[in-house]
Amino acid sequence: MTTIHWCGTGLSTVPGLRHLIAEGAHPVVVWNRTVAKAAEAVGDLTGDLRAFDAEALGAVLAPGDVVVSMLPADHHVDLARRAIAAGAHFVSSSYIAPPMAALDGAARDAGVAVVGEVGLDPGIDHLMAHDLVEGYRASGLHTPDTVLSFTSYCGGVPKHPNPFRYKFSWSPLGVLKALRSPSRSLKEFEVLDVARPWDAISTFDAPLPTPETFEVYPNRDSLPFMAQYRFDPAWKVRDFVRGTLRLGGWSDAWAPVFAEVETLEGPAGDARLAEMAEGFWREHAYGDGELDRVVLFVTLRAERDGAPVWHQTWAMDAWGDSRGSAMARLVSHPVALAVEGAASGRLSPGVQAAPHDPALIAAWMAEVGRQAQYLERIDHL
Repeated sequence: MTTIHWCGTGLSTVPGLRHLIAEGAHPVVVWNRTVAKAAEAVGDLTGDLRAFDAEALGAVLAPGDVVVSMLPADHHVDLARRAIAAGAHFVSSSYIAPPMAALDGAARDAGVAVVGEVGLDPGIDHLMAHDLVEGYRASGLHTPDTVLSFTSYCGGVPKHPNPFRYKFSWSPLGVLKALRSPSRSLKEFEVLDVARPWDAISTFDAPLPTPETFEVYPNRDSLPFMAQYRFDPAWKVRDFVRGTLRLGGWSDAWAPVFAEVETLEGPAGDARLAEMAEGFWREHAYGDGELDRVVLFVTLRAERDGAPVWHQTWAMDAWGDSRGSAMARLVSHPVALAVEGAASGRLSPGVQAAPHDPALIAAWMAEVGRQAQYLERIDHL
């Protein structure tokens, strides 16, 4: 019998984990660095809670099992290797880093799926992008002179805006480190390299039932996702960006943060960044009962002679409720879907991100719709 080994019960993991346990399709073993915290999260549903130990986990794996890593990223590759060696599948919501991608051959040889990028972003955004690209292909509207523009913006923000225009649902250090990271995207047919996010902030008018304007900026390297989303290399692409979304007024509220982060260098800079993170956690963390919000917009637009010929957007708006925070629901439920897909054999062997199969996309987006308060694919024409 397939056993699911779920590692980590942090803030963004619990709803999907509880779903898997409650469904009862497979036994679930919960591994966490602190067993007491795991008991707080799911102890009412299961007593199979174990202190996380990679060697102990590897020793009990059986062929066909599924290992889920919701632990910090430095655990993922080790756990994936142990899973492959045992003939077990592996699932994580995190980006597929080069060391993980390098396991593709071993995973294929073992006949197991190693799945990443199946959370919110990355994850749900991938599903939306695949759906739009395939919809455009099926339209039959493409010609050699058609020009495409693609944007994908996602953000977690407070449901009720505060003066800081942001709230932290986990350690702020990761957010601050991201402010020191460069990005690469495509703008007006040219590669746009940006050293810091605040150098490329723009506004985005979101197609929601109640119109709203957000601030957005590119993050990471968007360009490899053109191939992942199956853009034809012959297509003319004007803009291609995957980015982060923030509430309007965020850049003004954070201007002093940007100014200081830009000056930080070396070990002393890292120490100051950690100090800033501790202060932000005290001052701007979500309090008991405070609601978070997640917004995601993925758009593909095709133009010919300056006029749109195909233009669609996936728009999602979700907020915390009795089922848990929006972030937790929308990260962990797609992970649970990937676990079920791997266990059932619907995901092929090898290293892979969120699926591009239309049937799986439809099924997974139906679940996303149950977890979000608003989800719509909008045809702008």
